[in-house]
Amino acid sequence: MRIYGGLKPEDWRRWGQFTTFKGNAPELLRRELRSDQVIYCSPLVDPYQPAEAGIGMMPRILDELIARPPRIFTIQTRGPLIMRDIELLKTLAGATDLRVSFSLTTDSDDVRRLFEPLCATLEERLDAVRLLRESGIRTYATLAPLLPCDPERLARIALEATEEDVIGDPFHVRAVKRHGATTRDAAYRIGEKHRFMGWFDPDFQAEIVRRISRVATNAGRRFAAGTEGFRWLAH
Repeated sequence: MRIYGGLKPEDWRRWGQFTTFKGNAPELLRRELRSDQVIYCSPLVDPYQPAEAGIGMMPRILDELIARPPRIFTIQTRGPLIMRDIELLKTLAGATDLRVSFSLTTDSDDVRRLFEPLCATLEERLDAVRLLRESGIRTYATLAPLLPCDPERLARIALEATEEDVIGDPFHVRAVKRHGATTRDAAYRIGEKHRFMGWFDPDFQAEIVRRISRVATNAGRRFAAGTEGFRWLAH
């Protein structure tokens, strides 16, 4: 991202405080689309972040996909703004294997306000998930990042809202993830202030994953964390 995004050192220090976008993304996409492709939109940047309300990039991108559908198209988001494009998504679902992975991070709105103060509430996200599901779009509940929560309750909420297997991912910590990006310092500061530091401990994380997995298994569904789970979205 530092190289390909054209970011400068000051930009990197301010990561998360601003948004850039490719104004010609639909035109670039048009040149690259093929019928055998699997496209994941996007593991790095939420396509339905608040800036999209003003930019309006996704309808143009969806139009290109409808005209030249790939084999699989997956959208990763936590933004109810996706409901704005429901008619385009329904059309695209008739042309390709469309999947929406919707992030449900905690069952506690108090926790959500601490870690995701500018993001939608759980109920707003569930409204979007229900609309997508009722529109015939394959919709996954993605418990990522796993914020402090009642894991069994969050698992039940995810299972009730969707029909697909459930995916999760704890906070990325260097003790487990040797390379690449890990959880930013701000999350550790919040965790320390509010006594949530256990959620950054790999052993504690593994136990939370096991608890969620038990609930999913008892409901006849699969649950996987990390790469294994996210792989389901592209195969």
